[in-house]
Amino acid sequence: MNRNTEITAVQPPIPTEWKLSEPVDGTRYLCGGEIIAWEGERQPVWSPIPIQAEAASRSVLIGYTALCTGEQSREILEAAASAYDHGRGYWPTMTVAGRIAHVEDFVRRMQQVRLAVIRLIMWEIGKSWSDSEKEFDRTVKYIIDTIAEVKELDRSSSRFTVEQGFIGKIRRSSLGVVLSMGPYNYPLNETFTTLIPALIMGNTVIFKPPRIGMLCYQPLLEAFRDSFPPGVVNMVAGEGPVVIPPLLQSGRIDVLGFIGTSRVANELKKLHPRPHRLRCILGLEAKNPAIVLSDADLEVAVRECVLGSLSLNGQRCTAIKMIFLHSALVEDFMSQFVSTVESLRLGLPWEDGVQITPLTEPGKPEALRAMIADAESKGARIMNRRGGEYSGNLFHPAVLFPVNPEMQIYQVEQFGPVVPVIPFEQIGEPIDYIINSNFGQQVSIFGSDPEAISRLIDPLINQVARINLNSLCQRDPDTFPFTGRKDSAEGTLSVSDALRVFSIRTLVAAKSNPANQKIITDIVSRRLSGFLSTDYIF
Repeated sequence: MNRNTEITAVQPPIPTEWKLSEPVDGTRYLCGGEIIAWEGERQPVWSPIPIQAEAASRSVLIGYTALCTGEQSREILEAAASAYDHGRGYWPTMTVAGRIAHVEDFVRRMQQVRLAVIRLIMWEIGKSWSDSEKEFDRTVKYIIDTIAEVKELDRSSSRFTVEQGFIGKIRRSSLGVVLSMGPYNYPLNETFTTLIPALIMGNTVIFKPPRIGMLCYQPLLEAFRDSFPPGVVNMVAGEGPVVIPPLLQSGRIDVLGFIGTSRVANELKKLHPRPHRLRCILGLEAKNPAIVLSDADLEVAVRECVLGSLSLNGQRCTAIKMIFLHSALVEDFMSQFVSTVESLRLGLPWEDGVQITPLTEPGKPEALRAMIADAESKGARIMNRRGGEYSGNLFHPAVLFPVNPEMQIYQVEQFGPVVPVIPFEQIGEPIDYIINSNFGQQVSIFGSDPEAISRLIDPLINQVARINLNSLCQRDPDTFPFTGRKDSAEGTLSVSDALRVFSIRTLVAAKSNPANQKIITDIVSRRLSGFLSTDYIF
């Protein structure tokens, strides 16, 4: 059967508030406090959302982005490095309270363009309107939580330490110039989880929006320009292989915050002439499994596994990408799971209750179909009606069963709405899979026996960074550590952890004698130093 069939649906009129009146000029970039209109080569941006035109659907041109060159990268790097000025710049020497005020001003300006940003996320990524809203609002909350956390961090550093005849003032200070690169599936939120903590800790930042997801930054450029001193925040636009090498090869990038694939991360690291001096904070791939034990609550397991594997079309690093199902539950679980998947609403992002929307990447449906065909050729079946059918970038989720180690889908991260289910008899089977996997981000365990669950927790916590009990894999809440083992991450991100990875613990120390005590007292009382201060941020 040819599953590349037309998905027929009557497309409702696009509500006025969600329409784009004309293609967006996304060719502006930010360098040294100036928004620069790029006049060189540009790239068209086509939405993954198919628009009904008479009897057929068509792609929509939603804007253009700049294709800057290495020359622009070097200009931006010079702006960021000059603003940092080897730690002597206005921004890194500013008090924490001063930097907080700038970030708070940015949040206010950011919220004024909320609808414009959300609209562009929806059109460019194909994300539902409600999920696009959640991404923006979660990003704002992340910034507010970061401000609260940095206040708490600074409060704990407000006092002097007296130890073994020494006076010490211990605080965290900046690292230098940060290059921040986020992914297309969360183009705003994931980029900001590195950009904001890097900024608030005193670093200057160059950020490169994802290739798909650049347009949503255009409404924010004025907010960046007006909220921060020149050169503190800079945006480079263009193709990664063109604009990124000049930055890293210069050796002047001190920190790399990157969320993407391990292959690209390895290539980026190699570009730096002194990789031992490049601090890396990396969020990479995952192949998170769910383990459904024989005594699992079926209702809970089905609900969480459907949501975990198919929310945002399965295009999340934290998605459940494998389900290990105890053979005793195969019939009941599969019946409920397939029925729930078949009830998911497939449609366009602005439709009420839509759960499956167009896939973001061009060519993704064909790549998923190839994985499905490979699995079918080796014994798997598509268990749900219309599984794997697609039209344009609208792709019906496919549940594959039974999957085995010979299939490509067993090893490769599908990053899409294909759900492989593997039956098992002995618990050693999923454990061996996790041990031998190149990835180690999370696992979900579904069961009700405390002893059985505890026997899984103790060994698996040394293989993955988070174990979810009777719940889907996820990043929430942002106050929890977010990291991974093996090829899944380097460094830890959370509201508090991110502040630490983008800074270093430093101190001023002196022998506790009258002369030094007088010097320190004078500096503090006259507020001559931002570092050597006892100011308390409320």
